[in-house]
Amino acid sequence: AASMIFGVLTLSLSANQVATGLALTIFGTGLSTLIGQSFTGRAIKTFATPFPPALANDPIGRLFFGYSPLVYFSFIMVALVAWFLRGTRAGLILRAVGENDNSAHSIGYSVTGVRYAAVAFGGAMAGIGGATFPLVLTPLWAEGLTGGRGWIAIALVVFAGWRPVWLLGGAYFFGLLGTLELYAKASGSSWTSVLPSEAWAALPYVATVVALAIISMGKSAGGNAPACLAKPFLPTN
Repeated sequence: AASMIFGVLTLSLSANQVATGLALTIFGTGLSTLIGQSFTGRAIKTFATPFPPALANDPIGRLFFGYSPLVYFSFIMVALVAWFLRGTRAGLILRAVGENDNSAHSIGYSVTGVRYAAVAFGGAMAGIGGATFPLVLTPLWAEGLTGGRGWIAIALVVFAGWRPVWLLGGAYFFGLLGTLELYAKASGSSWTSVLPSEAWAALPYVATVVALAIISMGKSAGGNAPACLAKPFLPTN
């Protein structure tokens, strides 16, 4: 629903995408706090592994079968998106709309319609990603639960050069950095003597800034970013 608000403002009304995104972020944060008041502190039933307990609880089997269905869903979606973009006609159309919207429009494709579909899909995936926090990672909902990780997700797209498989690797790399805070708190002085726990918690965000700075300094800033990224569609014919 939030992504469709973004779509109407940016695709139909040609509003600035960055400003609209920031405004919706602030709006969404406040709205989630308002709606989530009745859920604060209440236990939420999390998603258990879909595999039999004998496999999920086995010391070796747990490495492959001990995760939430959303974890396996993420692997499936990465593979499907990669295949869709490179191996289907619809994916080619989507890429054409992102690279040269006027050319796609001139041969009869609805640029705005394709972009609405892409925004809807992206919003759905972002919603599932956010829902993973209370449904998988923690058994409860709290204000600010995602901790700004949506911004890391945006940076990951740039970091991966718009390649789905690279994005998966980058996500697990940043996830690994995020777990260092937990190990630092659990291990006590052996880790906090190197860096305080707050510094370990900041590592993913520091790595995000560093990655974006390195990319910006390179010859191909932005990697494989679509040529029409963040540009409103203004048909010439």
